Amino acid sequence: MNTLMTLGGNFVELFLDSAPWLLLGLLIAGLIKVFIPMVWMQRQLGGEGFWPTFKAAVLGAPLPLCSCGVIPAAVGLRRSGASKSATTAFLVATPETGVDSVSLSYVLLGPFMAVVRPITAISSAIVAGLLVGRDDEHTDKPSENAGEAGKSCCGSAAAKVKPVQQVDPKSAKPSCCASKAEPQPKVSACCAKEKPQPKTSNSQAVGQKLREGVSFAANDLVRDTTKWLLVGLFFAALVNTLVPASFLAQWGSGILAMTLMVLVSVPMYICASASTPIAAGFLLAGVSPGAVLVFMMAGPATNIATLGVVRNELGKRALWAYLGGVIGTAMLAGFAVDWAVAEFGFSVMPMVGHEHRLLPDGVVYFSGVLLMILMVRALLLRSGGNQSGVTGTA
Repeated sequence: MNTLMTLGGNFVELFLDSAPWLLLGLLIAGLIKVFIPMVWMQRQLGGEGFWPTFKAAVLGAPLPLCSCGVIPAAVGLRRSGASKSATTAFLVATPETGVDSVSLSYVLLGPFMAVVRPITAISSAIVAGLLVGRDDEHTDKPSENAGEAGKSCCGSAAAKVKPVQQVDPKSAKPSCCASKAEPQPKVSACCAKEKPQPKTSNSQAVGQKLREGVSFAANDLVRDTTKWLLVGLFFAALVNTLVPASFLAQWGSGILAMTLMVLVSVPMYICASASTPIAAGFLLAGVSPGAVLVFMMAGPATNIATLGVVRNELGKRALWAYLGGVIGTAMLAGFAVDWAVAEFGFSVMPMVGHEHRLLPDGVVYFSGVLLMILMVRALLLRSGGNQSGVTGTA
């Protein structure tokens, strides 16, 4: 009974701690969806290869989003036209580091780790993105390939829906992707909106886009991520309840310690900032700097919720490429850090002890209540949709 109560308490604490960052991620996803043009997104992040992957990793690295907040932001990025490799790089780099976690690392772990951490995060993001991109080259699924979608005049939306040809009464030539049967107004592209928008002021246009972005985040993205977020929080609470820090600290350094850090960090639901004080505690308990780095890289990027979203959005094969890139790069960097500390005597020393919540309690509780309302609403709508679908088929 005590274990169940502790598990429930840990789940609530994790939910509250993640709620503000998740809501921030939802907002960023909505803004990406409505303010960043799809053509620009496809041009910048739509192709495979090193350059789009590198740009996505650098774009995500400074953002102060945790492993929960990056999920809706990455999903919105993917659905706005980003390639699999660029989406993966953003999904890895963003939770592994950030301007907040780097500054916290400087205080808690020293300047050496504050420099190594973002470099390792960007490197692992690029490696994972390139591996997932190679997997995408061997799959024949043009509907999931943002680069292929960019070749059509309708972008990624046209990749999922067969284009309906329509004859332009003026040119008598078929135009692709028409959304209505009646003649379209004069437009510069064949994928115009359903009807022309009246002229509005800049402030009205911005306000309308903000409303559209919030609606997209609160409805579509919450519905698509709620399941895996709750599963990830449950497994994180389970690890926090059953696996004490002293169990990890007793293994010290080497391949065994790093492997153990990976095994424990996969189900753990933790952001870069929250992982930093835990890493400082591991250092005080005798864990090597390299093993601590593995924990800080694998923990935020390989939790159950993120892996579920990767599988759903990018595919089953991409999931293994994702894990191989993140874990492999983290362990290689861990060995390099331990070697550098032993060879050159770099100082890796925690300056302070335990760190708790970074945001005011009022913000945390308000965010938790709001997130709970959105999730319950999404689950009810999903359940209602499933029941109506079953009734319709019957």
